[in-house]
Amino acid sequence: MKLLLLGGSIFLGRQIVEVALAHGHEVTLFNRGKHNPDLFPNVEKLRGDRDGDLVALHGRRWDAVIDPSGFVPRQVQASAQLLANAVDHYTFISSISVYADFSKAGIDESCPVGTLADTSVEEVTNETYGPLKAVCEQAAETALPDRVLVVRPGLIIGPDDPSDRFTYWPHRIAQGGEVLAPEQRDQPVQFIDVRDLAEWIVRMVEARQTGTYNATGPVHPLTMQYVLEVCQSVCSSPIYRGRSKAHFTWVSEQFLIDNEVVPYVELPLWIPSTEPEATGHNAVNCTKAISAGLAFRSLADTVRDTLAWDATRPVDVVRSGGLKSEREEQLLLAWHKQL
Repeated sequence: MKLLLLGGSIFLGRQIVEVALAHGHEVTLFNRGKHNPDLFPNVEKLRGDRDGDLVALHGRRWDAVIDPSGFVPRQVQASAQLLANAVDHYTFISSISVYADFSKAGIDESCPVGTLADTSVEEVTNETYGPLKAVCEQAAETALPDRVLVVRPGLIIGPDDPSDRFTYWPHRIAQGGEVLAPEQRDQPVQFIDVRDLAEWIVRMVEARQTGTYNATGPVHPLTMQYVLEVCQSVCSSPIYRGRSKAHFTWVSEQFLIDNEVVPYVELPLWIPSTEPEATGHNAVNCTKAISAGLAFRSLADTVRDTLAWDATRPVDVVRSGGLKSEREEQLLLAWHKQL
């Protein structure tokens, strides 16, 4: 199969390329060449910009295209219209953030998506990200009716994740000592390993599947406590010998709110029960994708591989998420003083 990737140099796009090559497909990348330009030296690379420079795509044909880099409807519309007669199948990577209401658990693909009061807006913010993705989905389907696969992942985790939205926990727990954790131990948590998602996407493309699929997991519900304890168990391996074993101090939600700890940013995975999306954000229904073959590796494998990748990063890397060590120490001191 001749496969075109719009992007393909970071995280999910990069992993999709890895899987596609492993499956024996011929891959072409279209991107600006600003991220990991030397990656995949034997893969054809077309240079351009989705914001007005699609010249390199003219006059070519592929069996399918995968679009993990579309965030602005105007740009998705342009690429989809250009490729409508050049490909048989278009996969758009969207997000569960498209849904308008997370106040209830069990959101499935039939639930309403968010809308924009100003349809001309292109600035991607926490408020516009989901609705913009929803309009991008519509743009792709309009250009290629009945030939589009829409994938709506939740939190994607694993090696090469630059966001630290999950990596913080394995990394921090591997350091040992007292670890601040949010007291809602039974809070549900959902995410998917980037490699599992990429494998499934490539297989869906191979089968020319269309329609919309929520794609997060795993099959069985996870809790915050279970996730952190798996991290602790993996970090108890002999490879971490010499570091003090991590132990958790579970602090109350109210304490975290009073001290203005930023949910999902300073404490990845944590969503206060007071927030409207607390109920549904980590309880999305993925039955349709699972029935279509979406499978999940063990959490321990993901933690272990994430730690191995994290160990290759510079010691002084600026991390995008998680509590800074000084901030964690201050919070723990304040917590113990009030007891």
